[in-house]
Amino acid sequence: MTDWITKNGKRIPLNTGGKKSAGVVVAGALALSVAAGTGSISVGGLGAGSAELGSAEVGSGGSARLGPRKAEGQKAARKGDTQAAWQRMGMRQLKRTARQQAECVAVSFGEVRDFFTRNRCTSLERVLFAVTDGAGNVAVVSVVWVGLASTGDARAFESVMKRQGSGDIHPLGAAVLGLADIRFTGLRYGSDRTGKRVTIAEAETATGQVDHDTLDALAEVAAHLPPV
Repeated sequence: MTDWITKNGKRIPLNTGGKKSAGVVVAGALALSVAAGTGSISVGGLGAGSAELGSAEVGSGGSARLGPRKAEGQKAARKGDTQAAWQRMGMRQLKRTARQQAECVAVSFGEVRDFFTRNRCTSLERVLFAVTDGAGNVAVVSVVWVGLASTGDARAFESVMKRQGSGDIHPLGAAVLGLADIRFTGLRYGSDRTGKRVTIAEAETATGQVDHDTLDALAEVAAHLPPV
């Protein structure tokens, strides 16, 4: 998994020079397909063209129109109403899987890992959501909640996370949703800090076309969800 830099509040892979190339989102030739009327998930093959993120997709969501929906989604997320949060964004949840893991060092790298060797985390929870707009477009949203021993540690951890090339916590692998690996680029990112807890969220397209602005808004909404 690549290191990140931070630019304008967004984390960007170092090896892309600050710009994401088409086709780096989906690593593997599998995608979700939504069974009509059932909301179930199956795995099917993608052609090369379908797996790539085309230029028409990136930035086509329109930040202005997403603003009010994102604010309503964040409000629902803070209340712990996950379904309502996705609905405010015009999506519905297909599947969710979660895993608690007390050891932060084992699933982190770089300066983030070094931080955890010096500052014990008290809890770590990771979840992966699959959400759809009902038209065959599916996004995967990763959320990680990290508990620290003090609010000072939480502030310090948040500072490390925002520093260029500082590393990261690995999201749950997409295999837990029956998918091939989906590479979380960090280009669609949200975070939040509440007391001793820091929340990190990222979003990517699984299949179809979910534009950059919508993915970014989904991550910013998900960052306000309470731990599962």
